[in-house]
Amino acid sequence: QVQLVESGGGLVQPGGSLRLSCAASGVTLRYLRVGWFRQAPGKEREGLAYIRDSDEKIFYADSVKGRFILSRDSVKDTVTLQLNSLKPEDTAVYYCAASPWNEGFTPGVYEHWGQGTQVTVSA
Repeated sequence: QVQLVESGGGLVQPGGSLRLSCAASGVTLRYLRVGWFRQAPGKEREGLAYIRDSDEKIFYADSVKGRFILSRDSVKDTVTLQLNSLKPEDTAVYYCAASPWNEGFTPGVYEHWGQGTQVTVSA
C-alpha cells in the first residue's frame, strides 16, 4: 500500500520560509514523478511544481517560480519543497502527489496523495 506523508508545515510570518518534505512508504519516490500542490479554503487545488523521474527535470508554476524550490534527496528518498518569501496568500494546505506514469500541474493525473500539511502565513 502506497502512502505519502508531508511534513514541515506551520505558522510563519510574511517574508519567512518553510521547508516541506514528502516521504513515502510502499514505494520508492526516486522512481516516480512527484508533484506539490496546495489548496486554500474555497479554492481549487493548485499545482506548484513537479519533478520527472527519468531526467530529474523540474517544472514550476508561474505563481511560485523564483520563490519555491523543489528538490529530491535520493538517499533519504524524499522530495522537498522550499518555500521562500512567503505571503499571506500562500496560506493553504500543501500536498505532495506521485505517479509512475503521469506528470503535470493537473491534480487528477496523480494516483497517490498525502494527507497534506498546513502552511499559514500571518503576522
